[in-house]
Amino acid sequence: MAIKDFKLLPGTQSLPAQPIIRFCYNRSKNLFNTLSSSQRRQSRSRTSSIVSSIASASDFVDLCSLFGYSAEEHIVQTQDGYLLGLHRLCWRKGEEGMRVNAGEGSVKKRVVYLHHGLLMNSEIWVSQTEKERCLTFRLVEKGFDVWLGNNRGNKYSKKSTRSSPTSNAFWDFSIDEFAFHDIPDSISYVLETTSQPSLSYIGFSQGTAQAFATLSIHPNLNDKVDVFIALAPAMSPAGLHNGIVDALIKASPDVLFLAFGRRSILSSTTMWQAILYPPIFVRLIDTSLSFLFNWTSKNITLHQKLAAYPHLFSFTSTKSVVHWFQIIRNKTFQMYDDDVQAPLSIGAGERYYKVAKFPTRNIKTPIVLVYGGSDSLVDISVMLRELPKHTVAKEIRHFEHLDFLWAQNIETLVFPHVFEALAVYAGRDHFKHTYLTAKTTDRRRVAGTNLDFSGDESSSSFLGDTSDLDMPSDTTPLQSHVTAHQESVHNTPSTRFQDHLEPHAIPLKSPFASDLIRHRDEADSKSSREKRSPGFKNTERKRSDSMSSARSLESSTRFGEGGISVGAGKATIGGVSRSNLARSNEQESSKGQKK
Repeated sequence: MAIKDFKLLPGTQSLPAQPIIRFCYNRSKNLFNTLSSSQRRQSRSRTSSIVSSIASASDFVDLCSLFGYSAEEHIVQTQDGYLLGLHRLCWRKGEEGMRVNAGEGSVKKRVVYLHHGLLMNSEIWVSQTEKERCLTFRLVEKGFDVWLGNNRGNKYSKKSTRSSPTSNAFWDFSIDEFAFHDIPDSISYVLETTSQPSLSYIGFSQGTAQAFATLSIHPNLNDKVDVFIALAPAMSPAGLHNGIVDALIKASPDVLFLAFGRRSILSSTTMWQAILYPPIFVRLIDTSLSFLFNWTSKNITLHQKLAAYPHLFSFTSTKSVVHWFQIIRNKTFQMYDDDVQAPLSIGAGERYYKVAKFPTRNIKTPIVLVYGGSDSLVDISVMLRELPKHTVAKEIRHFEHLDFLWAQNIETLVFPHVFEALAVYAGRDHFKHTYLTAKTTDRRRVAGTNLDFSGDESSSSFLGDTSDLDMPSDTTPLQSHVTAHQESVHNTPSTRFQDHLEPHAIPLKSPFASDLIRHRDEADSKSSREKRSPGFKNTERKRSDSMSSARSLESSTRFGEGGISVGAGKATIGGVSRSNLARSNEQESSKGQKK
């Protein structure tokens, strides 16, 4: 089907202004064809029918049906009255009608939750031109129960029980509301519906920022998310590429309220999308992205842009964008500043006024960052400083922001890292995995798990059946690509394998290898400090006695008191906590006095 066969956007045919829209659309089409060379026109005329079908699909369900998948629609009500649309794909092809995660007698599947970025909705996850490049469909075929969320205010969540979308009150929300209500309420609904204890979270762009925020302020939510995979993560961007616009916005983020009002931002985008010929609309989007962020979009093909860009935009509040520019201006991942002080105001100094930051270092959920080397919105060094030490990162060279959705080689460069993280963490209670290093035990087993590396470097006994996860045999540990970052940011010891691994240590191909080494280094460092403290020998003798008691062993190995925990990023020696050591010292001293 040729580009000339592109139809007007669904829903515009019945508008009263339809003749005007059609007139503008045809004029832009004629202008484009006049200015284009014949060679370019012939190249564009080979656009496949699937591109046109994706571009003209009316909603998420229609997009999925193009590839033969059936989707469910769900509604969750937040605690402050917003009605959010959720989408679910739990059936492989041919499984339609099967009961999945529906209680007794149903098929049990691991749950994955995907969340979109700024000015987007769930359609961005299913608008790829090939099924192999669609992460959602790949996860479904690998046996996951896949859920996709939507923020308040967008196409699928434009309703509230307390206010109307035509009122300013409806649009009075920022990232704070996403973090305090939308994400936790959506996750709770998904887990309640599926009767599962936890899920895996995959976010894109602002969808990662919302997860950073909500996991940091809801400690209990960390128990419900077994792994957080952040694609093109966003936390504290440096700013915009265009110097004039960047300086203006940083000087006063509230200027956006003057430009766009107090309701939704960029609402006119849908009009331009309706009246402009698709290749012109694509060029307009690319030009805007280059102007604001210096993105070239060269990794995304023209056919993919023609298919996906019509689904790129969805509504959000001006306030949420203002929130981002406050973060950029103050260079910190903070909550919304309702009381913006003038630069020369006496109360503007931190001595008198300080906006609350999201305490992201408190996150206990395992975090895997996958970021682009050419993404101007990501400063990985700054991000790692604000995240817990158990964070793992992987750079995809030459990738920009939107490439993580639609790049032509995403299935080979990005998906393996996602599948690896899911194979390690999905469906598992990460708080119960206590890791002992090779230096403190002669066994080749990680305590608290079934992970036994005796003569087997695949770690299949822990990961279970990973044959359907496309785990490449030569996959390197997740952490190995950010060793330099962690050494400079966290001041951790060198993690060169050969310097630290002993002959009976964890095999190098284990996804946990570098994590174990790092935790062992932390344990060694703490051990050396304690050995220099008074009474260490008495403590060692007392500890050996206490370890023979089942009661003491149980209390010392409980999470938070003993062992080495990947989730918390803390270490204690021999399963005995600081409190146990202190009690041992007191008891030993009292015995000495009696004697």
